[in-house]
Amino acid sequence: MTVQPLVTPSSPPEAVLTVPGAGRGSKGSRRRPVRRPRYVVSTVLLTVGVAILFALFFVWPGALGVMYSFTSYRGFGDIEFVGLDNYTALAQDPVFYAAVGRTLVYALFSVPFACGLSLLMAVALNNARARGKIGARIIFFLPWLVSPIVAGVIWRWMFGESFGFVNFAITSLGGGAVPWSSNADLSLFVVILASAWGGAAFNMLLFIAALNNVPVSQYEAAELDGANPWQRFVSITLPGIAPTTLLVVLLSTLGHMKEFAMIQALNNGGPGTENQLIVQYIFQTGFAQSNVGYASAASMVLLVILLIIAAVQLAISKRSQAW
Repeated sequence: MTVQPLVTPSSPPEAVLTVPGAGRGSKGSRRRPVRRPRYVVSTVLLTVGVAILFALFFVWPGALGVMYSFTSYRGFGDIEFVGLDNYTALAQDPVFYAAVGRTLVYALFSVPFACGLSLLMAVALNNARARGKIGARIIFFLPWLVSPIVAGVIWRWMFGESFGFVNFAITSLGGGAVPWSSNADLSLFVVILASAWGGAAFNMLLFIAALNNVPVSQYEAAELDGANPWQRFVSITLPGIAPTTLLVVLLSTLGHMKEFAMIQALNNGGPGTENQLIVQYIFQTGFAQSNVGYASAASMVLLVILLIIAAVQLAISKRSQAW
């Protein structure tokens, strides 16, 4: 006799719970993100747009400059290839050497002065005990918003020999008028002051950001050890902002080597051509003399000089980081 199991309504059969992806590992329970088509299209359009703009405003003008440097093109008419004649003429042009030398002298004096002024402003405004820091930052940043052409005109009014405010103040005190425009060295000195006034604000912001990243605990430990403010600045601040300092020096050097608008508005490279920088030389030969091919060759030489300067400074940066 076979006994059947008793099934009552109060005891339903057990339900079997199935887990999706069970037995296929942990990856089976994950859903792969579905990339929506509109995101793909926007990414492609953005990439293509940036590539087109880069080719249109950088690659194409650069390629034209390289091509023109091997021609006698004058901005109109036919293009005649002359090989290395433009570069040979540059190598024999004393005015070109004078412009390159004056540009290097200008960068040699203006870059340390501008960077030092920016660092001094940043340290002063980053002091925890300083008051009115927000207002001071706004005031110090205003010169950077002024166009270099306008800044050059302002400084020209200030240091004009016959109508400048500085000479007016000197003569009012019984002194003699200073030849700010007719003396080449004094004229370059005014340009250095004007460029530092106009460009120090941006570098100041970079230094302030770097100073805020230096750990405060290091200053507190050094103060407990008896270090004075100068010792803390030399042993903690300068090493802590070294990468930013190298970046500021690199950007400032490249910017001063390409200076044009400020000095063009201030003294037009004068007196005469004694303060003519290399970009002004390129402008004069390319536009005033309509010698586009020759000016393009000078531009290529300037590009090589800038690349060498950037490579040297980057090598110094890598070596300092290795130390």
